[in-house]
Amino acid sequence: MREDAQALDIRDVTANWVNAEVLQRQIDERIKALADLSHTPLFFGRLDYLHAPGVDLAEGAEGEQFYIGRRHVHDAEGDPMVIDWRAPVSQPFYRASKKDPMDVALRRRFGYTGGELTAYEDENLTDPAEAEQTSKLLQQEIERPRVGPMRDIVATIQPEQDEIVRSGLAGSVCVQGGPGTGKTAVGLHRVAYLLYAHRERLARTGTLVIGPNKSFLHYIEQVLPALGELEVKQATVDDLVGGPVEVRGADEAATALVKGDARMAEVLRRALRSHITPPAEGIVVVRGSRRWRVASYELEEIVGELMARDMRYGAAREALPQRIAHAVLVQMERAGEAPDDRVQNAVARNAAVKAAVKEIWPPVEPAKLVLRLLSDADFLAEHAEGVLTEDEQKTLLWAKPARSVKTAKWSAADAVLIDEAADLVERTHSLGHVVLDEAQDLSPMQYRAVGRRATTGSVTVLGDLAQGTTPWATQSWDEALSHLGKPEAVVEELTAGFRVPTDVITYASRLLPYIAPGLTPVASVRENPGAFEVRQAPGGAADVVAACAQALRNEGSIGLIAADARCAGLAAALEEAGLAFLAPGEETTAEARLTLVPASLAKGLEYDYVVLDEPAAVVDGEPDERTGLRRLYVALTRAVSGLLVLHGAPLPAELGTFA
Repeated sequence: MREDAQALDIRDVTANWVNAEVLQRQIDERIKALADLSHTPLFFGRLDYLHAPGVDLAEGAEGEQFYIGRRHVHDAEGDPMVIDWRAPVSQPFYRASKKDPMDVALRRRFGYTGGELTAYEDENLTDPAEAEQTSKLLQQEIERPRVGPMRDIVATIQPEQDEIVRSGLAGSVCVQGGPGTGKTAVGLHRVAYLLYAHRERLARTGTLVIGPNKSFLHYIEQVLPALGELEVKQATVDDLVGGPVEVRGADEAATALVKGDARMAEVLRRALRSHITPPAEGIVVVRGSRRWRVASYELEEIVGELMARDMRYGAAREALPQRIAHAVLVQMERAGEAPDDRVQNAVARNAAVKAAVKEIWPPVEPAKLVLRLLSDADFLAEHAEGVLTEDEQKTLLWAKPARSVKTAKWSAADAVLIDEAADLVERTHSLGHVVLDEAQDLSPMQYRAVGRRATTGSVTVLGDLAQGTTPWATQSWDEALSHLGKPEAVVEELTAGFRVPTDVITYASRLLPYIAPGLTPVASVRENPGAFEVRQAPGGAADVVAACAQALRNEGSIGLIAADARCAGLAAALEEAGLAFLAPGEETTAEARLTLVPASLAKGLEYDYVVLDEPAAVVDGEPDERTGLRRLYVALTRAVSGLLVLHGAPLPAELGTFA
């Protein structure tokens, strides 16, 4: 298929060089999408239908057989050999059961090792003599050692996950899922499905995946290309809002909490509207020998109408000269003239009209507006009255006001405020679909920033309330979806754990009553309980290094997770012992399998074996105990095959006594 695409000759089929460039780009993208992936088989399953799909059963249709794979594959004659996993005919591979076989007689799963077919497993869904049982191949695929970036899960998607993956483009979905439930993979595969089902629409409007940090995005970046989808953009929230200014500063937690509060949107709206000044006098427009006057009361009516419509500040400012020009044209028509649109546009560009617009509705730069709010106590007090308390206003003000936008040490929260102000001035471009992962950590203002990128599209929100590790982490999905502008989104909960070993998730779930009361604990469905140990480490860093060396004897990736403040010391100890290690985001290989992970960057990552250093230090590294316990919950649940917890200090009391 790739060779056919490479052999295409477009010299005689394009009318001009523009068409040729567009067509060649499409061919290049097609060739790129058809690239071979090492160790990735073209098919992973087979469905034997009792009757050919789409054929009237009354006609006695014979059965039909389909191979299911990551993408559509056809032979030299164009006949299908492998069916795309997203096609309707493939759906029973994920949903068919003994209770509802969906007209499938046999489902076959194929097992691969290094790209070579090594096993297969059959389920006779319509044979009453065969008992339903857990797929061994599926279990092995889930528990296979992880080296390198995150991989797709098309061969192991579960029925409850498939329902979310195939939900429609028009509706927004929020997925609450604990560690190891596959919520990130479900979100990415939903994007792949939507691109398959609505390709033309999403090609026009665009899709975006938003992750918590660069390390996480690097970890997941190969999933969609492996499924043949190359056009999906990836970004963090900071990437979305950081264009106008350079973020060089940081806020105290209390300050960031206020800046991230949704009430700041009203403060910004008031501050922006304060620039609109009622006209002090009318204006006179001179055209040839005639003078046309628009009285101040008429200008007030025009300005009042524009303000009442609650238009974007910039759109209303552009409409104002046209409204004034229209008032002049009415006078011209009364005087017997017959002006047309060209005359109205000329009047709108008249010097007197432009001067009046500049005075009444001056241009406002979003960054300068935020700069003034954070620097000028009187200006802030005027527009935050009744919205923010005096103490909250004092928290916002810079101790040393910046002289200009360029010299200011903007924080990440400031950039979000500027983005909000920019949207008040001019509408933000909306995308067709946005995936927001680790959403529980966003502030209300960050939710608003993401939401305005999907005002005309839909969103897939992914997260776990128990893993909220910011002081402003959301308390409920209803609240988050409201700030996002998608209150109608359906909330789905994934509670079956496929990644984290049973003993590990059971131990970590001891923290749930303290960090997320009422949340359903994850129930691991793995038959392999995994390796788990809590061990005292009186030797400190030496014991940690020894544990890492021991873990490296196992197959797969190793993650050493530690409180941020302890990472420098552990890095030095590893180097002294001659143990090579990577930083989060650097791709593991067979030669380099150990990654030193600061606890603050562990979210969303996974390793075959995890060594967790000093849980109490992880908790103490956060501004409050609840956030610290949530950070510890994240760190405890990164392991796929085994977890070793090392501690010199006493364990947090919330973990109880380990027996």
